[in-house]
Amino acid sequence: MGRTQRAAVVLDALRDRIDTPTTELEYDTPYQLLVAVILSAQCTDERVNKATPAFFEAYPTVEDLAEATPDDIYPYIQSITFPNNKAGYLAKTARRIVEAYDGTVPSSLQELQTLTGVGRKTAQVVANVAFGVDALPVDTHVFRVANRIGLVKESADTPEKVEQQLRRVIPRDEWSDAHHLLILHGRYTCTARSPDCADCPLSDVCKHYARLQQLPAARTDLDASAGTYYCSTSDHYFDEPDTHVDRHDIEQVACPSCGSMQVFRTRDGTPTKQVKDYRVNG
Repeated sequence: MGRTQRAAVVLDALRDRIDTPTTELEYDTPYQLLVAVILSAQCTDERVNKATPAFFEAYPTVEDLAEATPDDIYPYIQSITFPNNKAGYLAKTARRIVEAYDGTVPSSLQELQTLTGVGRKTAQVVANVAFGVDALPVDTHVFRVANRIGLVKESADTPEKVEQQLRRVIPRDEWSDAHHLLILHGRYTCTARSPDCADCPLSDVCKHYARLQQLPAARTDLDASAGTYYCSTSDHYFDEPDTHVDRHDIEQVACPSCGSMQVFRTRDGTPTKQVKDYRVNG
């Protein structure tokens, strides 16, 4: 299955599962959305939504926020990750909007990225959600899910590369839906640490799931008293493993005697071999 066909199958399946593919940030105006997206960097939408009501009561307009100092803003966002940095971003951004854009949040990607604390991803989210600009922002969820499923090539190791490749396989008029569908799938099903593959509608087309199925089954015949690990290649128990880097650049547990990576943990019989997974670097 080619990546374009895979993308079509994936989006159809996710639409059947997810009724409303949209942002979970709560907002009423472009100004409120911009603030919420800035606050959401490396923070959950749920936590942002708990903080913003009091924030917007104190600063109902961008002009009100432009009069505030970072110290004024901090108490309202102290529960958010990196509150000191974000308080400074919000104060500077509000002043620039008032001074350069007459108090109106700009709608273009280029102008949005002139605001402090607004990078490419944040600009795309605001432009798309608030103003309907075609965009396909790639956050940590989209990056992980697109790589796991196989919507992008193995070489797509940065958000920018993932975005470029997704744009080639997803029609432009579906970019917005695709962004939200992949985020929500990554947030609730294809999670970073414990993906719920048993309840995933994409298992038939997911490359990550296929690789998981290729791992050896857990063994029930191992003697934990004989050693911490067991090598099935050399029928050998041991406590201190070696490590080898496999063809996917993953450091795997290896047998110190024969170098095999067909190693099992004796306490539960599970294989030590890891399948390649995907995280945004930095």
